[in-house]
Parts: sequence; structure tokens; C-alpha cells
Amino acid sequence: MIVSNLQARILIVDDDEDDFLITSDLIRNIPSSGFSTNWCYSYKDALEQMKSRAYDIYFIDYRLGAKTGLDLLKEGIAAGCEEPVILLTGKGNHTVDMEAMRVGAMDYLVKGELNEEKLERSIRYALDRSASVKALRANERKYRNMFERSKDMVFTADREGRFKDVNIATTDLVGYTREELMQINIYDLFIQKKEEERFRYLFTERQEVNDLEAEIRTKQGEHRICIISASLETDNNNQLYMQGIVHDITNLKKAEKATLQIEKLAATGRLVRTLAHEVRNPLNNINLSVEHLREEAGGDENGSTYLEIIQRNSNRIGALITELLNSSRPAEMKMEPHVLQSVMDESILDAIDRLTLQRIKLEIKYPDVPVTVTVDKEKLKLAFSNILINATEAIHHKQGRISVVINRDPDPSIIISDNGCGISEENISRLFEPYFTSKRNGMGLGLASTLNIIQSNKGTIDVKSTLNVGTSFIITFPKNQEVAN
Repeated sequence: MIVSNLQARILIVDDDEDDFLITSDLIRNIPSSGFSTNWCYSYKDALEQMKSRAYDIYFIDYRLGAKTGLDLLKEGIAAGCEEPVILLTGKGNHTVDMEAMRVGAMDYLVKGELNEEKLERSIRYALDRSASVKALRANERKYRNMFERSKDMVFTADREGRFKDVNIATTDLVGYTREELMQINIYDLFIQKKEEERFRYLFTERQEVNDLEAEIRTKQGEHRICIISASLETDNNNQLYMQGIVHDITNLKKAEKATLQIEKLAATGRLVRTLAHEVRNPLNNINLSVEHLREEAGGDENGSTYLEIIQRNSNRIGALITELLNSSRPAEMKMEPHVLQSVMDESILDAIDRLTLQRIKLEIKYPDVPVTVTVDKEKLKLAFSNILINATEAIHHKQGRISVVINRDPDPSIIISDNGCGISEENISRLFEPYFTSKRNGMGLGLASTLNIIQSNKGTIDVKSTLNVGTSFIITFPKNQEVAN
């Protein structure tokens, strides 16, 4: 006995009214069912009904005049119809049956073999399967939406790392289009060989990479610091693939670095002020004693000579203390809007003699529009000049080159690069410390003062260097400092 409590609105699409009546009667005679049936004999009208999704299930005859039920099925699905479709035919045809299943029909029935039990079973199966498919599609849309809207780079790739699918954030982060990414693999993005090898080892040997910090290179050549996670997964066809997520922490690292620099400067400043106070007290006593000894020495030339030596060196110590205090003290700023190109031009003019004498080639690249920032012009010129002078002193060969690039977006910035001797990783971490220098006759206060000036102008400074290749200083100002043109 057939037991059914199904509810469904059914549209029968058939250009033969007699066939419609037979099928409709069989459906209505299914016990305990709540089926309502309607007839449509026009291909065009049936397609409109499928587009509007007016029914819960469609019975479509294979032969509909000039076009077939398969054509209607294809057009309906392409138009967004998600309701189940059962194809009807006058006689069995294995080829049509297989094609119907491939296109998306839920079932394929021969009219001459229809009965109430077979129809009830086909309808139940079609509605159940349709509900499962709809749920899967809803989940797919939900996760696809999460995939596309994620702020992090999310990707899938084959086992060799060749990209198969990426979200919008991926193209935003690395600068490649989706089509360009399909031609490369994840390993092409790594900058450091050791980080690439570490990722490759973890994925190959453990099938999982958890929070690996690495630098990746964008299409534009920018370096981005990222946290990368990936795992080996299996798809519906039992094929293994890579699934990964990349979180950009470049700005966080910059903020951490700036905070660390500020804290180091503050600690150094406290130490300097303490030392200056302790040194100046005995220094004042030395100066007073020299004055008294000079009076007592009278015309003694030998004694006067020694006293002058003491006086000169005492004054030198006092000048060093003053310079050290100035390098660690927050500068008093005169903040006004200035065009960054003009400030840089004046800084270059101050250093042009050194560049000319060392026959260093200067390359300048400015945007066509003025980049205006609110800064203390004179102090900023001093900071830029310090960097330019450092760059000239780092070049010890005849093909010296210094480039100055100003960018307007994403934030106003200046990049000063040289092809000099470079700086080791160990020295980069100490670069802005007062009195740290790798120069034989250097004081180690120029870059400490530069950092102080840049930070007082609400800017940040970053250094990238490779030994025997060169160094780049990147000075960036906040977007909200730029005055609209």
C-alpha cells in the first residue's frame, strides 16, 4: 500500500492533451497525496513558468514540436530554475536517458510504463533529492560568499602549489589578476628561499602549515609580511589539493617597529639626560678650576698651553653632551603644508656637491601632481639630507646610483635607494640607536636625529637592505596629513 503525505504543485508540459489527462489522473489517484496539477502545452510559456519558479516540480515531455524537452530543461536551468524536472517520453531510449541525467533531470520515465506507485516514488525521490541539492547549493553560496568577502587571501591549489581558485582579497594583496595567478604557483610569491623551503617541507612532510611568517612579493615588487597557513584536502573526486589562507600583517609589523623605535628612543633619552647631568657637574668644576689656574699661572706660557688644551677638550665634551641631548629630545615643530617634491628638491640641492664629487648618478621619479603634507620643512630637509649623505658614503664604486621616488598612493611616501655596500641584518636593528655607527670617524647621531625628526612629523621610516646590493629608506606619512589639492 502506498502511503504518502507529500504536498506539491506540479506542472505537466506536454503538447498532447490526452497524454496530460492520463498523467494527471495517475498523479491525482496517488493515495494521501496533496498534489495539484496544471497543464502547459507551449514551450515558451513553460519556460516562463520555470523562470518564475511557480511550481514545485515539472513533468516535461521529450517531444515538444520544433524543440525537445531537453532543450527546455537546459534553458530552464540556465535561467535559474532549481526545482526538480522529470522527463517523459513515449518509448525508452538509453541515450536520451543518459543525456537527461547529465543535463540535470531528476528522473526519466516512459509514459507507457507509468502507474501510481512509480509516479509516487519518482516524485518523492525528485523532491527529496531537490531539497538536498538546494541545501548544498545554499551552503555553497554561503561559503562562496565567505570565501569571496574574506579580507584575507584565501586560495586553493593543486599539490604542486599551482593556483586553482582565489578570492578577491588575493588579487588585492598580490596585485595579480585571477587569470595571471592561474599561471603561477604559491612558491613564486616567496621572497626568502629559506621561507619557501620551510613551507614546502611542512606541506610535503606534514600535509599542514600553521601560521608560518614569511615575506611575499607583489606584482609591483612590494614586500608584504604575511602569516601563511595551508593544508592538504580531498575533493569530491578523491583528488588531493592544497587549501590555504594568507593574513597580511605588514601594517601591524610596521606599527610594532615604530612603537619599539619610540620606546628605544625614550629609554635612550632618559639615559642621556641622566648622563648629561652627571657629566656636566664635574665638567663645570673643571672649567672653574681652569679659570682659577689661568689667573694663578700669570705669564707662565707652558702652564697656559696645558690649560688651553684642557679648556678646548672641556668645551668639546660640553658640545658633545648638547648634541646628544638634541638628538634624543623631541624636536619643536613648525607644522605647515608643503609640497613633498619641493622639500626633496631642496634636500638634494644641499647634498648635490657630494653627489657630483663622487660622480654618483641621481635618478628622480615624481608623480605628476603635487603631494602635499603638513610638516616642519626645515627639519624634514635635514632628515632627508642625512639619508642622502649616508647613501653617498655607502657607495665605494664608480657606478654609484641613488634613486629618489615619491609616491602619492596609498600614502604619501619617499623612497631613497642606493646601490652601495648594504647593511647587515644585525646592524639594521640598531641603525637608529644614538652613537651606533659603522663608520670609522662617525658620531652615530645622524640617523638617530633623522628618526626623531620623521616621528615628530608623524611619519614612519623603514629600511630594507641587502649586503653588497644596496639599501632603501622608505619614509611614509599618514594619508590624513595630505592636504587635498
